[in-house]
Amino acid sequence: MSTPNGPDDATPRSTLDDAWRQHISTDTTLLARLIGRHREKHRRYHTVVHLESVVGTVIEVGAIEHVDDLGSVVAGAFYHDAVYEPASPANERASARLARRDLATLKWVNDRIDHVAQMIEATVEHRAPPDQDHALLFDADLMILGAEPADYASYVDAVRAEYRHVDDDAWRTGRAGILEAFVEREAIYATSTGRDRWERTARANLTAELATLSD
Repeated sequence: MSTPNGPDDATPRSTLDDAWRQHISTDTTLLARLIGRHREKHRRYHTVVHLESVVGTVIEVGAIEHVDDLGSVVAGAFYHDAVYEPASPANERASARLARRDLATLKWVNDRIDHVAQMIEATVEHRAPPDQDHALLFDADLMILGAEPADYASYVDAVRAEYRHVDDDAWRTGRAGILEAFVEREAIYATSTGRDRWERTARANLTAELATLSD
């Protein structure tokens, strides 16, 4: 019997394994390592569950929306939070570097590797996607904002736990700034599917949370 952080904990889940084999490579050695990263003890929201959600949403919405290179978007989904240290301002850059290294090992061509890395680095702000590939990755990553209120509340609690090193006043100020920036956008989601599915609920969730931060 393995423990939650034992040797078997990095075994790929079947849904991720299937997506990896279909879109990335039949060699799953690097996937196992990636799963291990998402099971680091300090993660509370940016876990394997989030990874499954983003990868699954990319594949689902990618079957509806036109994209140029679905496989590259799936790769971006797999690697966008590969490096996650809440106190670091360079997680996206580091995740992109890891994606470059791993995809090169898997013999991906340079142009596709560059595209994946650019998408990952652009998740710093999820703003002004230059193409539909970026738009799809952004929306999949932000899907949680449009979740049902109870699920949204669980997400907020999990992110707060990841930022437990930040005091309450700093958390409220920083979090409010992030939420206000999203609310002020003409649209939070960049794809028509995202806007249809999550926009209204996302705005309600963000507005409700903002009210609690100003109490």
